[in-house]
Amino acid sequence: MKNYPSTLVRTFLVPTLMCVAFTAKAQKAKIFTLVDFDLVGKVKTCLVITDYGKEEFNFNEKGVLTKLTTRYNEADYDITYYRFVNEAISEKRVENYRDGVFDKTTSIANFYSTDTIPSGKKITEKIISYTKEFLDQYEYFYDAENKLIEIKRNNDNGIESTLVTYATDKGETTTTYTINEEVQKTVRTSERKTKTKGIQRIELTKEFVEGKPSKALEQIFNENDKLVSENFFDFDTKTNAFYSKELKTYSYNALGMRTGVKTQQGKLIRAKEYIYQYDNGEKGNWIKQIITPDNTFISRKIKYYEPTTAED
Repeated sequence: MKNYPSTLVRTFLVPTLMCVAFTAKAQKAKIFTLVDFDLVGKVKTCLVITDYGKEEFNFNEKGVLTKLTTRYNEADYDITYYRFVNEAISEKRVENYRDGVFDKTTSIANFYSTDTIPSGKKITEKIISYTKEFLDQYEYFYDAENKLIEIKRNNDNGIESTLVTYATDKGETTTTYTINEEVQKTVRTSERKTKTKGIQRIELTKEFVEGKPSKALEQIFNENDKLVSENFFDFDTKTNAFYSKELKTYSYNALGMRTGVKTQQGKLIRAKEYIYQYDNGEKGNWIKQIITPDNTFISRKIKYYEPTTAED
């Protein structure tokens, strides 16, 4: 059996975008739109071509992703379908093909349903294989303010409940995920106002193993919600403190496209630059991304919906 990553998009635009299943810390399924792929306008399809494969993204006229085809070669590919009811996701199906043959054993389907409950609402996600084997079930409970407050996971290992609590102090909001009174993860969100960079949002995520700190990630976003830095931390049990393992800083052009990334690991600093060619002069959607000094590139072939004539 050939094993491939669930999607090539992990190494393209959004590293954690296309999760096939959810962990106990997950929230409801995300609906992906053109914005998630650096696309604007009435895009119908976007074919991404790299040296390691191809991906084709299909969007409806509202700009919502409905189908994703990941092709490793002519015979090996995956197709993900997204279906919606009342603009909420109702199904996600991942169909895998190897040597040109549909593989039932690795293909799965996620089904979603929403119910109103006294405290707010509940979203149920059932994960079933194409061989009709039950794999997992998640129930996401939300309060009257639409805040996630509990995740229940039910599978062959039993029922596991993750409680989600919120605390606010001096303008900072901390979200805590707890299983059996043991903290699994905390996310602290705050804002700061700078003279040169405006208002920035800071998200600090800490992960714990058996209740003890394990690793952390600090992400800083600018006023346009663009990620400007990521600081990855590990925990040193000797000093009982976090230390920075890797720092990434990002730059963008006037169109909001990422133009550079600088990675620092200790005293070692590496820099990459991204150069774009667009389908409408110096604007529109980019159709070629060149990465230096690697001298690698990604090409995109974009098709648009035909413009409609406004009614009189």
